[in-house]
Amino acid sequence: MASHRRNKIVSVLFILFGGPGIGLVYLPLCITRFRLPNGEPWWQMALAAALILVGIAPGLESARRFIFVGHGTLVPTVPTEHLVVSGFYRYVRNPMYVGVLAAIAGETVLFWSLPMLLYLVLLALGFHLFVCLYEEPTLARRYGEEYAGFTRNVPRWLPRIKPWQGSGV
Repeated sequence: MASHRRNKIVSVLFILFGGPGIGLVYLPLCITRFRLPNGEPWWQMALAAALILVGIAPGLESARRFIFVGHGTLVPTVPTEHLVVSGFYRYVRNPMYVGVLAAIAGETVLFWSLPMLLYLVLLALGFHLFVCLYEEPTLARRYGEEYAGFTRNVPRWLPRIKPWQGSGV
């Protein structure tokens, strides 16, 4: 039980002050100063809100899943004990990254900002390189054939229509 509490604290601190907090709040604040353009149409605000809300959901769900199902944290240096292949992971291998990109796309629409668009593109490239060069090789070494089966059945970036019914937690 103490490890669950530690994992919760580490994950919450990482969300607030690590990757998600920096990527979704602090950097967009630096780029846009959170100043909305004047006279945005309602559809633009609605699209932005939908993208942001849809983007945040996988991160929150994954945090809970990593702690309680995988027995670990969101922090790459404090990984899960078990490979997590349930929840959003049945549709796409990287739901947190996809969610962050969707939320930042929402912020880009909200602030109608070319610098935010550039940030979105660079972040997508950075995520892709991190996943291909570090995360996937690390997970392959850590989880072996279980991870290989997951990668054969679940796409990296574009979600499947039907959830994968593979084994795992």
